[in-house]
Amino acid sequence: MAQSIFTYLVKQAGLENDFEIESAATSREEIGNPPHYGTAARLREAGIPLVSHRAVRMTEEDYDYYDYLIGMDSANIKNMQRIAGGDPDGKLHKLMEYAGKGAARDVADPWYTGDFEATYRDVTAGCKGLLECLKKDNKI
Repeated sequence: MAQSIFTYLVKQAGLENDFEIESAATSREEIGNPPHYGTAARLREAGIPLVSHRAVRMTEEDYDYYDYLIGMDSANIKNMQRIAGGDPDGKLHKLMEYAGKGAARDVADPWYTGDFEATYRDVTAGCKGLLECLKKDNKI
């Protein structure tokens, strides 16, 4: 969901040439699967194109390659640190750090909650905040 929303926001801002946006899992159970049908339905309702992809697992090389690695929850961050061998460059962040609501909290996983609307609201707020932060800090 986050990849599709952030890709959409970046394109709306005319900044698609300034970004490379990818999604990766931190566990193995969903590898090879497409986005969940609940995610596809919620994005369709919002008029946001679904970025078609199959789940891949984050690699240690991803840490070196990308400037920012954004996790949805504390378990993601812990797994990302393990995969990357730490976070010496401070690249790992929770998405909700950018939502402007105080301390970074977890995005509830709709796989477990079934609440794609709440996840959509959180992910949209986090993605908008991340884009604004990058603009403000002259990172793009």
